[in-house]
Amino acid sequence: MPQEVQGHQHPAARLEALVQEVSEFSDPRVRATAEELVQTLLDMYGEGLARLLEITAESEASGLALIDTFASDELLSSLFLLHGLHPVDIETRVMLALDEVRPYLKSHGGNVEFVKVEDSIAHLRLEGSCHGCPGSTMTLKLAIEETIYKAAPDLEGLQVEGVTAPPPRPGVPVTFVPPRRHRDSARSTEQQGGWSMVEGLQSLPEGTLKVITVQAKPVLFCSIAGTYYAYHNRCGNCNAPLDGGRLDGTILTCSSCGRHYDVCLAGRCLDAAGLYLEAIPLLVEHGKVKVALSALAKDEQPGVILSAHAR
Repeated sequence: MPQEVQGHQHPAARLEALVQEVSEFSDPRVRATAEELVQTLLDMYGEGLARLLEITAESEASGLALIDTFASDELLSSLFLLHGLHPVDIETRVMLALDEVRPYLKSHGGNVEFVKVEDSIAHLRLEGSCHGCPGSTMTLKLAIEETIYKAAPDLEGLQVEGVTAPPPRPGVPVTFVPPRRHRDSARSTEQQGGWSMVEGLQSLPEGTLKVITVQAKPVLFCSIAGTYYAYHNRCGNCNAPLDGGRLDGTILTCSSCGRHYDVCLAGRCLDAAGLYLEAIPLLVEHGKVKVALSALAKDEQPGVILSAHAR
């Protein structure tokens, strides 16, 4: 058993003493919770050590290059952050996270720019079609926000210029809340609908429409110039299904009301200002397509909650 070192008890000995104290708790529920907490921490660190050995054995890198490899691993990155040891600064991690979502934004004629990190708040700016688009709120919540908090959970919040709330239905209030703190992230995007892998798009011909059910909701997909686009399958004007419409180039025409929408410009209507289709965040990772859906469709929501300041 390790002994005290220079007047301080060895961490392993202290851990064993604390585990013994926990086992003597009189309340069985408290004791069980504490024991589960200790076991979960031990499992986490054990898995982390195993990953270190696995990566080291497989890697030919050395020194700083190997540290960067460790930092790119999700589990090890979380352990480094827990102890304030992450080798990549927070600004760089935010910018790398934005690089992951830019292809989706640019496919709709938009972009997101990194401004700064100040007082643990990341400042971003939506540009192009994303700036002022009613769909920018959902894009922020389900694409940008999740990706950034995954890379930089030590952020205290996000402040994004160019976020616009969708126009509320009559009698439905719009509520604005401050930027979400990373400590509140337990209610993950997965609980709000989350990312879902989509099968069956490999056979989607260029310039055609296809509806695939995702999380029990019909999602309209199309492929233009090798890029996939996803929208809720309903017209922004008459609410009719869009899969019976016509797609000419980038223009989707509703078969019911005849409205025209540009699928490469976030579903913007070409006939009426302020009218859009409901774009669904879509990312391609390692050749696989995933989309992010909110838990409630727009017409089911009691209100619109923004997790970043609207400007």
